[in-house]
Amino acid sequence: MTDVILDPLINFCVDVIGEIGYAGIFVLMLLESACIPIPSEATMLFAGFKVSDGDLTLIGITAAGVIGNLIGSWVAYAVGYFGRLELLERHKVFHVNQKHLATADRWFERHGEAAVFFTRLLPIVRTFISLPAGVARMPFGRFTLFTVLGCIPWVLALGYLGTLAGENWREWKDYLHYFDYVVAAAIIGGVVWLIVRWRRNRRDGGSGDQTATAKAGTGS
Repeated sequence: MTDVILDPLINFCVDVIGEIGYAGIFVLMLLESACIPIPSEATMLFAGFKVSDGDLTLIGITAAGVIGNLIGSWVAYAVGYFGRLELLERHKVFHVNQKHLATADRWFERHGEAAVFFTRLLPIVRTFISLPAGVARMPFGRFTLFTVLGCIPWVLALGYLGTLAGENWREWKDYLHYFDYVVAAAIIGGVVWLIVRWRRNRRDGGSGDQTATAKAGTGS
């Protein structure tokens, strides 16, 4: 099932890079970082293959990939930053109030650099971290700095792996998907744990309120 979805995207990446080289890498990585499902693994592994083929250079594909990722992250950041009120406070689906936004702001103020940097080194979540950073109004300069620092090792590593894989880059891409599954499982597990914790805290809080009410009634 995943091959039916991914294969056309991978072929699209191959065609774009084959036609316009560095500019294609830039565009594809920009789209990926702007929350459009373009697989960076396929993009950079194939770019690395083109390096081993003598058509491109490792420095060139790394620069194109990082710059594309950065500008794409700016797009996602801007969507979160400027769409914050409309999407999160007024939209009927989300029901996020000002208190929750303030909590997110404080969390990103304390941990935003680490969150942006480390998630940029992970598949799946790396694509979406820019949006909540924008919603939380993380300072743009710090966001840009840690986005670049996180993108460089990811893009460089994939490109270098592509040079090692050569014509076998598609097989290496398949191997990396196993890591994607691990990350996805960890995300799902984390979400389930947060939901359970939230429900437990809510139940405990409700029990405490009922006890306090009962005591007050007895005292009167």
